[in-house]
Amino acid sequence: MFDSLGAFVPGGNMTFEGAEKGPLKGFGFAVKDIYDLEGYVTGYGNPDWQSRRRPSKKHAAVVQKLLDAGAMIIGKTITDEFASSLDGQNYHYGTPANPEAPGRIPGGSSSGSASAVAGGLVDFALGSDTGGSIRIPGSYCGLFGLRPTHDRISKEGVLPLADSFDTVGWFARDAWLLNLVGEVLMDAKADQEAMPEKLLVAVDAFDMLDEKSRAALKPHLERLEQRLGKAEYITLNPENYHAIGFDAQASQGLQGLATLFQIAQGREVMDTHGAWLDRVKPKMGPEIQQRMDWRKTITDEQASDALEKRALFKARMKALIPNKSIVCLPSAPGIAPRINEDPDVLNAHRSKILSLTSASGLAGNPQITMPLATVDGCPLGLSLMGPHGSDLELLAFAESFCSTEDEQQSLSPF
Repeated sequence: MFDSLGAFVPGGNMTFEGAEKGPLKGFGFAVKDIYDLEGYVTGYGNPDWQSRRRPSKKHAAVVQKLLDAGAMIIGKTITDEFASSLDGQNYHYGTPANPEAPGRIPGGSSSGSASAVAGGLVDFALGSDTGGSIRIPGSYCGLFGLRPTHDRISKEGVLPLADSFDTVGWFARDAWLLNLVGEVLMDAKADQEAMPEKLLVAVDAFDMLDEKSRAALKPHLERLEQRLGKAEYITLNPENYHAIGFDAQASQGLQGLATLFQIAQGREVMDTHGAWLDRVKPKMGPEIQQRMDWRKTITDEQASDALEKRALFKARMKALIPNKSIVCLPSAPGIAPRINEDPDVLNAHRSKILSLTSASGLAGNPQITMPLATVDGCPLGLSLMGPHGSDLELLAFAESFCSTEDEQQSLSPF
């Protein structure tokens, strides 16, 4: 297959046939280069890592499940180094194209998977989401994507970044296919008795958007209210900071959640990879090197404090999002930045991203991004977050909601 988008790793156009029958027969998918494929080295986006690994002896569990359901592997896609960025620009292998926003980044770290799906090279693709690596590329590239409940889907045969945050995730251009893949991976269908009935709107998340982005998402928020009734307005950042150990002035609202995420996740990254990084000293892109160097500075006291605050925040989120409810929030703080954007601007943008994405990462909640809006001709996603274990209900709700929206748009005289 000709890779016109730069989405696949060098030599990544391998294929594996799926089972002769199954619900995914006839669909082709790509696999982010953190998933084991039998007979191939899992490269993790870094040549020094790849050169020191042996070919995998078997497929990752989630990959095997998709093959058993009839889907066909069409290739292995580029990831940011060590799945450790949200931009999608790999220092060694380049930046996969964003077919829906040419000249702009695809988002990371599941950059190649998002690019391949958005460009029609595959029907769906596996990515992963630790701090936003499904939700951000999904928003930037105009795709549906799910970050599932933490540990809902097996990570056997998947390279870890920070295990208590890492999740298997996937992209599709259509909500029904995203849902079908979810039903296969979770061996179940949505419980109709547990479907969302209450809408919560995270006002502090929407406050992060500029006027254009808020205006673009507003009609879809109104349609959600038509479906579920008048929304209840909430804040993701703790209303009583001291109740979960935050200093009210130091927390800076959602930015405080981003800081908490960075410390808790950063320590896990070092616990997992620190010794290897110190021993091998792999060549990394400047952004990734800087991030790894900062993670080494996290003290035991900071890490311990972050774990305590995370546990309190997780309990708060459980109480905030009851069963049969969903939280609506933007998937990203804006459209994809340009490829040649100033690094300082990208870093500031990343900080805003983490302020939006950290809540579900810290709490382990499922979150789906839907490609509902455009700003200046570029995609902008709207997200729904549910309580733990509501993955299939989120997927089914999104399929129903978006199919209805498509029908309404097709009937519109405008």
